[in-house]
Amino acid sequence: MPHVASYDIAWAVRGVALAGEVRDALGPLALRVEHIGSTSVPGMAAKPIFDLQISVAVDLDAAATAFDAPLAALGLKRKPYEQDHVPAGRDDPPGLWVKRYWNRRVPGLDEINLHCRLAGSPNERLALLFRDWFRAHPAAVPAYARFKQQLAAVVDDIEVYTDLKDPVIDLIMVSAERWAAATGWRP
Repeated sequence: MPHVASYDIAWAVRGVALAGEVRDALGPLALRVEHIGSTSVPGMAAKPIFDLQISVAVDLDAAATAFDAPLAALGLKRKPYEQDHVPAGRDDPPGLWVKRYWNRRVPGLDEINLHCRLAGSPNERLALLFRDWFRAHPAAVPAYARFKQQLAAVVDDIEVYTDLKDPVIDLIMVSAERWAAATGWRP
């Protein structure tokens, strides 16, 4: 069942620390490890789960094979979710939106969703743009946070919650893409 918590100021510091732990465990094959998602946005209500993104330049299967053991040592297990949602209005082949995914659901430890994406791919870019657009537009944070809280109150399945949230993210990304073009934003 989805649970959306009020913003916790400690999320920013904890997210950066978790990204550092993952980066240290993975070494140079991980080009970047960043705190993304709602817990990375000041003031944003969120599921109290830290989304992190690993950016790699190599084949995702090779990266997953190399990362499985060090991530397992951190309590992260690979899951079979290897495809991100392609936003409405994009005609990209789904193969551009692939990823590898691990999560950690260990009592007493921070919960993590860890997404490994190809550097320069549209899904890597979207995750960073989502975060940076909201950081640059704090007036938009309460509306999206309220939407998530109300959705979580009426939906009892996390997959349905995610499916219903995707079109709203698609709408947000239209504005985010315009902002990126106007400001010269780059990941």
